[in-house]
Amino acid sequence: ASVLRVVEKGYVAMTRIAICGAAGRMGRALIHAIDARTDVSLAAAIERTGSSLIGADAGEMAALPAKGILINQSLASQIDMVDIVIDFTSPESTIANIALCRQEGKGIVIGTTGLSEDQKHLLIEASHDIPIVYSGNYSVGVNVSLKLLELAAKAFGDTVDIDILEAHHRFKVDAPSGTALMLGEAVASALGRDLKDVACYSREGHTGARDRQTIGFQSIRGGDIVGDHTVYFMGEGERVEIRHVATSRMNFANGAVRAAAWLKTHSAGLYD
Repeated sequence: ASVLRVVEKGYVAMTRIAICGAAGRMGRALIHAIDARTDVSLAAAIERTGSSLIGADAGEMAALPAKGILINQSLASQIDMVDIVIDFTSPESTIANIALCRQEGKGIVIGTTGLSEDQKHLLIEASHDIPIVYSGNYSVGVNVSLKLLELAAKAFGDTVDIDILEAHHRFKVDAPSGTALMLGEAVASALGRDLKDVACYSREGHTGARDRQTIGFQSIRGGDIVGDHTVYFMGEGERVEIRHVATSRMNFANGAVRAAAWLKTHSAGLYD
């Protein structure tokens, strides 16, 4: 009964989810997001080898009632019990988990940032065989911001300079953030530019006047900032700023769990 929900036409199996990186900040938020829904269930909680939390109850670890799901260090040993994997870990771990999901025919929702071009290529290859959702940010607000950026970029065209400022907590290991790169891609695409060719990640010394075709990135790391992104469109006599501020990881967790429930009914492919 715990894995079924009642609908008008009968019983429908809940989406059974495995969380990789379960003891991290996002992992705990994901457990809360699953707990708040009636159409999904926590089926496995995976943490890195050697973690002191291996064997702990995943619910109690996340300050919830016990779930009877013990934190495990091996996704492979749990994969038969899940429908969809949610992965917010490291690039190396994510690639290994993608390979396992591909082998076992399981869908995967990926929130890991900092993937290299080669790793992204492996992800694309796997999507020919399994359904994958891959995004640098699962917040609805950020995805609304992407549409606003497209509108602004097309309106301003080449008449403004564009920079992106992002700020995150002191423990974030990659820069710029995956979200900042998403925002940059949206702007570049709207302007008909390739971000790889126009991104400027640092300025130091005598740089000279900026090239208006470039899109600048600046990163701040400190404290407990969840996520703060501002895109500046800077023209002569005016400036437009489009900003998104995250104050809770639950925005991202709710979006990722929503994506997992959605992915269960979709065929192989790469979705954003």
